Amino acid sequence: MSAVATAPAVRAASAVRPAPLVRTYRFELLKLVTQWRVRLLLLACWLAPGAFVGIVSRQSALPADTVFGRLMHATGWSGALVVLAFACLWALPLLTALVAGDVFAVEDRLGTWRHLLVAVRSPRRVFAGKALASATVIGLLVLGLAASGLVGGLLAAGNRPLAGLDGYPLAGAGLAGRYVLAWLCVLAPTAAFAAVGLLGSVALGRSPMGLVTPAVLAVALAVVQLLPLPLAVRLALPSQGFTAWRGLFVEHVAPGPLVVGVLVALAWAVVATAVAYRLFLRRDFTNPADDGSGRRLVLTGLLPLAALAAVSVLVVSVATPATGSGVDRARLETSLATTYGHLYRLQSQELGRPDVTEAQLQSSAACDKGGSLVEDEGPGNDWRCVVSWHLPGARAVGSAVYQLDVAADGRYVADGDGPQDVNGFFLLRARYGTAPNPLWQFDGLVDLLPPPRKD
Repeated sequence: MSAVATAPAVRAASAVRPAPLVRTYRFELLKLVTQWRVRLLLLACWLAPGAFVGIVSRQSALPADTVFGRLMHATGWSGALVVLAFACLWALPLLTALVAGDVFAVEDRLGTWRHLLVAVRSPRRVFAGKALASATVIGLLVLGLAASGLVGGLLAAGNRPLAGLDGYPLAGAGLAGRYVLAWLCVLAPTAAFAAVGLLGSVALGRSPMGLVTPAVLAVALAVVQLLPLPLAVRLALPSQGFTAWRGLFVEHVAPGPLVVGVLVALAWAVVATAVAYRLFLRRDFTNPADDGSGRRLVLTGLLPLAALAAVSVLVVSVATPATGSGVDRARLETSLATTYGHLYRLQSQELGRPDVTEAQLQSSAACDKGGSLVEDEGPGNDWRCVVSWHLPGARAVGSAVYQLDVAADGRYVADGDGPQDVNGFFLLRARYGTAPNPLWQFDGLVDLLPPPRKD
């Protein structure tokens, strides 16, 4: 009797299949886009960058402390890259926190886990649907930032060539391709922060700390980057890709730091997502009080990421020529001489002077850090350099003095200290109107991982 009664129940239970992943994904995506917070984020990312670039490009005061900021009068591409730099510094970690950091915790706050699991009938597909939905929304936010900043910049300042971080003029399809590639590379660290957000949302449940986990990580990494770290440790940080994209905007792309940054960020994304998935499957959904704990996050979440960080440093140290800080006198002099040669040609073209080539200029640089008692190595704002060049038909050697502020990530700001007719004025009168003087103050980039020398 009991066997006959239970047989249909067993057959009925075996006939019940989990909801398709596509339906679960659509449902989770609909839940996200119907939230007022997400709608405001989408609206802001698609409209605010263009408006910001359009307004700032018409101001006399420019964000000169931001890479490409002082060129916003010259070309619309610089405004688009200012948006990219700002997004990497603050916007992207915050966006991942507001989307991925809340995608699981919202079910704890509303007490809807049992209803969702009954509807989907598969914790694995619930996790996959939520992860894919949050990734889609974050992708739309990133696309909005990239498109809005570019459109606003081109409308405000025009589609003129961009002086790269070595002074070389970039234009046309090549510049557009580098811009797209820069945003694609930034997706890797964005995915790493989003995965950390998923981990915090799963492990901490309804606690507000799960929501801000990616933002806390971003602040912690920003503080760490201010420390005098060895280059191998700096390259192994998951936020390295947020600054390494600058290496795309030079004549000869230096792919080393960018490739390392992307690979490290992808490793963080995979490990953090796997840990979050494991925690989610082990959770007891029959207990309403089981919504995560800080101890669980530390033991099963942070320890694997700490181990990954240690392994990343070891692999980077062995697989790359990352020694010291990556900034020394020889590399800085090479970068400064090359950048000055390109920018001197740009200044000559804007002033209508006869064109000269870099080979004719034979520009060179001699740098010193902090005087004779300080070793000429490492970042700092006490670098002083003298640039020399030759003009065809002239016997005298031209020279200009620059004070350099070199950051640990390889970017430096060269501030002209004379002569006045070369770098003493902020603006000059170009053929298309008032433009910033390329040699007054400019950004440069030291290749932290130069290619191995050929014997």
